[in-house]
Amino acid sequence: MMYFHPRITVLSSSKQLFSCPLRLKSSFKHIDKLLIANRGEIACRIIRTAKRLGIRTVAVYSEADKNSLHVALASEAYEIGPPPASQSYLKGQKLLDVARKANCQAIHPGYGFLSENVEFAEACHKENVIFIGPPAKAIRDMGIKSTSKHIMSKAGVPIIEGYHGEDQIVGSLKRQAQRIGFPVMIKAVRGGGGKGMRVANTEEDFEEALESARTESQKAFADSVVLLEKFVAEPRHVEVQVFADTHGNAVYLYERDCSVQRRHQKIIEEAPAPGLTGDLRKELGTAAVRAAKAVGYVGAGTVEFILDRTSLNFHFMEMNTRLQVEHPITEMITGTDLVEWQIKIASGEELPLKQEDIPLKGHSFEARIYAEDPRAGFLPGAGRLEYLNSPPAAEDVRVETGVRQGDEVSVYYDPMIAKLVVWGQDRREALNKLNAKLLDYNIAGMETNVNFLLKLANHPEFQAGNVHTNFIKDQSDSLFEEDALANEDLIQAALSMVILDRNSEEDKARKLNDAYNPFVVEPNFRVNYEHLRNIKLRFRDQDHTVKVKFPNSRSYEVSCDNGATWCKAEASLKKIGNKTLINCSINGHKTTANVFRSNEILAVFSEKGKVQYELSTPSYHLDEDSGSSLGSAQKAVSPMPGVLDKVLVNVGDVVKKGDSLFVLIAMKMEHIVKATGDAKVASIHFKVGQSVLKDATVVKFEDPEESTS
Repeated sequence: MMYFHPRITVLSSSKQLFSCPLRLKSSFKHIDKLLIANRGEIACRIIRTAKRLGIRTVAVYSEADKNSLHVALASEAYEIGPPPASQSYLKGQKLLDVARKANCQAIHPGYGFLSENVEFAEACHKENVIFIGPPAKAIRDMGIKSTSKHIMSKAGVPIIEGYHGEDQIVGSLKRQAQRIGFPVMIKAVRGGGGKGMRVANTEEDFEEALESARTESQKAFADSVVLLEKFVAEPRHVEVQVFADTHGNAVYLYERDCSVQRRHQKIIEEAPAPGLTGDLRKELGTAAVRAAKAVGYVGAGTVEFILDRTSLNFHFMEMNTRLQVEHPITEMITGTDLVEWQIKIASGEELPLKQEDIPLKGHSFEARIYAEDPRAGFLPGAGRLEYLNSPPAAEDVRVETGVRQGDEVSVYYDPMIAKLVVWGQDRREALNKLNAKLLDYNIAGMETNVNFLLKLANHPEFQAGNVHTNFIKDQSDSLFEEDALANEDLIQAALSMVILDRNSEEDKARKLNDAYNPFVVEPNFRVNYEHLRNIKLRFRDQDHTVKVKFPNSRSYEVSCDNGATWCKAEASLKKIGNKTLINCSINGHKTTANVFRSNEILAVFSEKGKVQYELSTPSYHLDEDSGSSLGSAQKAVSPMPGVLDKVLVNVGDVVKKGDSLFVLIAMKMEHIVKATGDAKVASIHFKVGQSVLKDATVVKFEDPEESTS
């Protein structure tokens, strides 16, 4: 669920910013019904603020989202099309038709999708529907990055070297890249969130990187135009939250550091940015306000800067003409509700606060929790959230999400499950809270980045504030270091299985009202087991067997080395809310963990994070792979669940190592799968447009022995 910081209410009440009636002006536009042109956690977040203001909300949803949380929270909801965003959430006219049908005065686009689409903003204006965002001209000027660079340069804001011209011929762009010098960053002019962004390290990489960036941009933003910039290897990414109204007022709400990224997408953000002086903070803020005024900006926007981590010189990168994913950390340090500000300003109100009245209090972090596998290059995942337990709401904790336990994380949309936001009096306190709440964020049934976030939050360099955009790559040895599985971990898991089995048998007996069931009379009795069980667990492709003896109902003798040595242990389970806690004492060392078991997995959540064991073979393995003597080099598999977008080879083709084989679209990102060696294509098992499961064989190669016989 999503929670709001109680300090917001206190501040808004004391300042009378949000609780007082709207002041009627000649420019006032009444909003009592709002359509949210988005999905997931941002739709839920907007709905909650709107409800608090007494505004009725209308949700829209694709066929894949019919049972989603944002649909359940809204006053009413309308289906708008098939799962792909291009056929639903990106169909502006469908959204306007719903707004008319539901008698909505305004549309809030959230972020992503149509939030920075000039044509949609203009269409709203023509239909006399309030677009809760900046004027279309500001979106156009700032959304087309080449135009924004010219405006910023004219306004005296420093910009980075690059090419922002209209000539999009491949040869011309390649010559510009040679002029700038490699490595070069290729960016979609309408891009955002890392979409349509690629780095060409050499001239040989350029054309493929360009094609990939264009394709992804076309799918995400319906525009394939790109710009080029000199790639700065280790800058800090610092952005300033700005707000402007229709009365000529503009303010900044301080900055956020979003340097820690993977695939050019932010993974953890903090506010304010560490290590900045008050003078530099003011300089960044005033430059951002100057940028906003230069384009006649209205509403919430973010001015992004590249900050040299050594000299602290900064350059304008781009302006996001919408609310940002990480806006909650700004709300936490300023005691504001930026969605409410958006609605009030769209209604014609003045900014609630002057610059000098905006407080800066404490420190806040936001960790983005994704369905992805960091150990596999952060490849996104999809599937059912079999188990989900999140930290409870508190004054200093917000969990913003659009999913519940049992919901599906779809291949069609972003893989973010939730945003965990914490606040502390200072950076150290906020970091401690982030670590504690990440340990409380328990998800089973799919890979997530929670363990990785825990390592990141506890990394000495991160704790010192020494962050930059290459941080994850530079610290990869320690961040991706494999944690050894200790005997204590295996014993804790095995005893969980034993007690869960016993409790399950007791529950069955009670339901049957069988007072003489031997599993109730003698809880650890097993026919032919002689009070000894072999618990088999599989962790990261390694099999483990734990032997467990049952001297009595609470005490056990356990061996992890096939009976060579034994240790004494005690264990008990206790159900508290959505948690099943196992309390263990192993050779006198007491531990507590949360456990979840399904037919296929056992997940143990402890102070070390999550350890998830396999209990059976996943059902998605293909028959052709069973018992095959062919190595992984004899097939190209899907590295994640997705939709097959392109097949770049044909049966009979001879491919070389590094050749591109097929393109997969997963979570709005394009992934190119390449050959790991020289081979001849024997068969192709999927057609373009089909859904593909993780590890499914897409392209199969000839067996070298068969081809030479």
